[in-house]
Amino acid sequence: QVQLVESGGGLVQAGVSLRLSCAASGRTFSGYVVGWFRQAPGKERESVAAVSWLGGRTYYADSVKGRFTISRDTAKRTVYLQMNSLKPEDTAIYYCAAGAGLRLGAPKGEYDYWGQGTQVTVSS
Repeated sequence: QVQLVESGGGLVQAGVSLRLSCAASGRTFSGYVVGWFRQAPGKERESVAAVSWLGGRTYYADSVKGRFTISRDTAKRTVYLQMNSLKPEDTAIYYCAAGAGLRLGAPKGEYDYWGQGTQVTVSS
């Protein structure tokens, strides 16, 4: 079993930065992919970024390439999402998810574990 806890969300103005954290506990993460997803009101949950626990390979959705950076600290068992140049359209609940043996860019249905989410609101 894996537990995921997100933190770092908040209300910010457009153009600033935020860093989200996803702290993991439970079984070993070897072979896992950890992803960030977001869900805006009235929209489907969409993939934002993902990182492989071993090797640190990354994936980004086109909408965040060049602005967001995903990273992981294996010693702290934490995955980060650095979000720069935030836009109002980035407003959403951001979720961390983990799954074993996934390809980067795997859809949300293939992830096994989810956090409770953290709200990010970007005002114009």
